[in-house]
Amino acid sequence: MTDNKEETTEERNKRKTVQGIVVSDKMNKTRVVSVERIIKHPFYKKTQRRHSKFYAHDEANESLSGDLVEIMSTKPQSKLKKWRITRIITKAGGTSHRWSLPV
Repeated sequence: MTDNKEETTEERNKRKTVQGIVVSDKMNKTRVVSVERIIKHPFYKKTQRRHSKFYAHDEANESLSGDLVEIMSTKPQSKLKKWRITRIITKAGGTSHRWSLPV
């Protein structure tokens, strides 16, 4: 019994994780995270920047637009949400919240 439980926790820790920047925090408990990757063109050998957008679950609504976050794959929570934010690596500079009034 304990071996099976240990195997499931190991599988859970092996889930895919990526880092990206929060580009939208307008939805409740959902963030849009842009993940950039660099590829080399197969024929011309020029490096190119490509990005993908992922919808990620943020239970506490802690992350704001511009934050660098780490997201982990999880079971589908909705039609588009298949990732969750595990930690905020770097907070964005500027105001603490997007609705705060200027002083």
